[in-house]
Amino acid sequence: MSQYKSIKITRGPNGWGGPLTIVPTQIKNKILVVTVGEFPPIAHHISDMMGCELVDGFKTILPEEEVVLAIIDCGGIARCGIYPKNGIATVNLNAIGRCGPLENFITEELYVSDVKENNISFCDEMTSSTI
Repeated sequence: MSQYKSIKITRGPNGWGGPLTIVPTQIKNKILVVTVGEFPPIAHHISDMMGCELVDGFKTILPEEEVVLAIIDCGGIARCGIYPKNGIATVNLNAIGRCGPLENFITEELYVSDVKENNISFCDEMTSSTI
């Protein structure tokens, strides 16, 4: 039996959006990481907290229904909006607000930026999911 934990993510000191409440399920339990280079430490931190698998978005295509969260490091073009456009909660490690050609899809309910480890906390047990 595997247990997933729900988390709350707030914006960083220079960020925009959120807070996001992320609730993984038996189906929606992958964290899509679309960042340059190795997975950033914060991606590992979020994965460890939630009990979800990290997947490299540059190397693997996932069905959207499996993605509980996208982690990006976009400076303000398409990646900021592509995941919110598809209804996927998105964490941008950069301090970028609504911008780019998809800015209409970047909403506080689906997007948060400038996230640091201290912006992530566990939700109460009522929002945890056990399979």
